[in-house]
Amino acid sequence: MKTLKTIKQLFLPMLLLASSVLLLGCVNDDKKTNENSADIAVNQEMIAELTSPPHVPTPIGARKAKKLIVKMEILEEEGEMTDGVKYMYWTFGGTVPGSFIRTRVGDEVEFHLQNHPNNKLPHNIDLHAVTGPGGGAESSFVAPGHSKVFSFKTLNPGLYVYHCATAPVGMHIANGMYGLILVEPEGGLAPVDKEYYIMQGDFYTKGANGERGLQPFDMQKAVDERADYVVFNGSVGALTGDNAITANVGETVRLFVGNGGPNLVSSFHVIGEIFDRVHVEGGDLINENIQTTLIPAGGAAIVEFRVDVPGSLIMVDHSIFRAFNKGALGMLKVSGEEDKKIYSGEIRDDIYLPEGPGIQTMPTTDEIVESEIPAKSFEEQMEFGKQAYMQTCFACHQGDGQGIANAFPPLAKSDYLNADVDRAISAVLHGLTGEITVNGNKYNSVMTRQTLSPDEVANVLTYVYNSWGNSGKVVTRDMVMKVKNKK
Repeated sequence: MKTLKTIKQLFLPMLLLASSVLLLGCVNDDKKTNENSADIAVNQEMIAELTSPPHVPTPIGARKAKKLIVKMEILEEEGEMTDGVKYMYWTFGGTVPGSFIRTRVGDEVEFHLQNHPNNKLPHNIDLHAVTGPGGGAESSFVAPGHSKVFSFKTLNPGLYVYHCATAPVGMHIANGMYGLILVEPEGGLAPVDKEYYIMQGDFYTKGANGERGLQPFDMQKAVDERADYVVFNGSVGALTGDNAITANVGETVRLFVGNGGPNLVSSFHVIGEIFDRVHVEGGDLINENIQTTLIPAGGAAIVEFRVDVPGSLIMVDHSIFRAFNKGALGMLKVSGEEDKKIYSGEIRDDIYLPEGPGIQTMPTTDEIVESEIPAKSFEEQMEFGKQAYMQTCFACHQGDGQGIANAFPPLAKSDYLNADVDRAISAVLHGLTGEITVNGNKYNSVMTRQTLSPDEVANVLTYVYNSWGNSGKVVTRDMVMKVKNKK
């Protein structure tokens, strides 16, 4: 009888040979796939439909490969990062991210890159879907007032990033020059009810987060990877309030999610949902039943799920301080009938008395940074108050003051808020715990103490009281100090 060692000696070379043959076969199959894509004939010419985020063009479906004309204009223009904070964006198509490009395998794309004459800088484009030097960057370097034309064949299906690759490359990307190009397989992607376009980016400004005025790009912060803002679709709140994406109960949703970077990896998550399918890094590999998916800088993912219950689903980068402190937060509002079998909502609220000394308390700090620019008028209070609200209150109470059902109470038309202004001031200064009733509904969550100066407390409460159908009270610094000094 042969020993185990002898058997291994006999069969190991055979196994290695078989593995090599299989691997070679896979490589050859991939090569054949690319060659086949290159050989697909185009039957006519058409102008590509380009869309601004969060919208996407019409699905490809079963259309044949075509000569696809893409015309994209570069625009350098001032926009709003968040309330009171301006930024000079460099854009493909006038938006951050740039226009969504939808193609299919075998298309021959004729790309026209146009640099508006009012721009100050040359630019180019590197499309990760391109097989060729620089992804098109070497052929598309274009000065203001000029247009460059080049073409490429779409060989590989997937979701790909494009970005500017003009030196310094990181600076051009950091200023918003990125977007997504989708190459659908032959026959198209499976149909869904709703599709949306979302792209994360990190921004670096001379001023700190929330500092008002036109903020220049800060190269040193970018090199150090110290982002002031991490946002979806170019700005804080771009996918919230009236800008939230929507769906109905029972519908299937597909999100084309990209990460422009230039530095940070995204941990994309939708609070209250599970991704049924994820095209990992935008490619062929499918992962199922996923809570959070990693999207590298310069990468993408396609996530698909069915929405089964109504409510506001919060989309975040689950590197969570980026979401609640730097802006990487959006909303998917789902309408329709509740299904108590899937989610009951609150059933009851019981008293719990823990044994022993291990009772948690809210973290506190005595370090309060005074507002550098105190408001001098009601209009300034409203302006500064809205900014403070978007930085500190928005995540829980939402941009329209509606709160989050069963979690955080509404501020809009709030009987609890309007009944006692001193109580509202105290909640901001000292925090609030325990059960309260707001507009007939009970809430029992935790509001932590806010690190705001007296001026900022006055401003944010004035903004809240003068928004969403509230009483119109004006809160002053003196009112805040009176509550603060009360023993």
